[in-house]
Amino acid sequence: MLTIRNVTKHYGKTEALKDVSITIPKGICYGLVGPNGAGKSTLIKMITSIIRDYKGSITFDKKQLSDKTKQRFGYVPQDIILEENISAASNLQLFGGLYGLKGSQLNTRVTEVLTLIGLQERSKDKVFTFSGGMKRRLNIGCALMHNPDLIIMDEPTVGIDPQSRKYIFQMIENLKKDGKTVIYASHYMEEVESLCDYVAFLDQGKMVEIGTINELLQQYAVSSICVKARNLTREKLELYGTVSIENDAFFLYTEEPLKAMEHISSYCRKNSIEVERLELVRPRLEDVFFRLTGSNLRD
Repeated sequence: MLTIRNVTKHYGKTEALKDVSITIPKGICYGLVGPNGAGKSTLIKMITSIIRDYKGSITFDKKQLSDKTKQRFGYVPQDIILEENISAASNLQLFGGLYGLKGSQLNTRVTEVLTLIGLQERSKDKVFTFSGGMKRRLNIGCALMHNPDLIIMDEPTVGIDPQSRKYIFQMIENLKKDGKTVIYASHYMEEVESLCDYVAFLDQGKMVEIGTINELLQQYAVSSICVKARNLTREKLELYGTVSIENDAFFLYTEEPLKAMEHISSYCRKNSIEVERLELVRPRLEDVFFRLTGSNLRD
């Protein structure tokens, strides 16, 4: 559905994207993953033609991007773009009007989208009274008013409550069932692992790896051990493998996890080190990213 070939973008002497190529099929959720500054937002702005000055090509249904093809896109930017002094319904009407909807067609679509985003009962309330999560849901709703074929979401769950996150996840599942294609840009790997069919890893403007979730886990995932113990140093654990830190715990990546656990347990007993956690951790997409790039998404 969307083909990105050899795209490169410079900001002055800084190369924001370096020869990036992706092919996105129809009817899936495609994860675009990388830490802040990896180039995700730059690539999205190219797809939506906010940025037009770049090398390479982007085609949609085998056609060059144009005003006609862009009418089939729905873009949810990372920043909230709502008018806070009018109601939720009025915001949807505003964006629906910008997309060319009028009269009964516009009113019907407002009702449908309010139901989709779970804000029917708050339709007449002004947006400044909404929680951050409700604003995020309405932000997505505005991009869905014209029933687009491709929906591009840039960090749509930043700073939201669990209820709104659940609504957004369900929205994406419903969109996929309707044959829509979703590009989901995020640095929350657990969300990508749960929602997406395919994923592309971006790091420092480069495409690191592409594949299905299962393919990447099978190819790159290494068993890891979660270790949390007082006075146990990173240097000691690095004798047994590669170490990262997450939520005040060490994650040790090793080809021989059981042997490493035995050595760590023995060392802690001999040195009277109190152990809070010592357990095997199932392979995660975050571990794959760390193995490929040597950095955590939240570094």
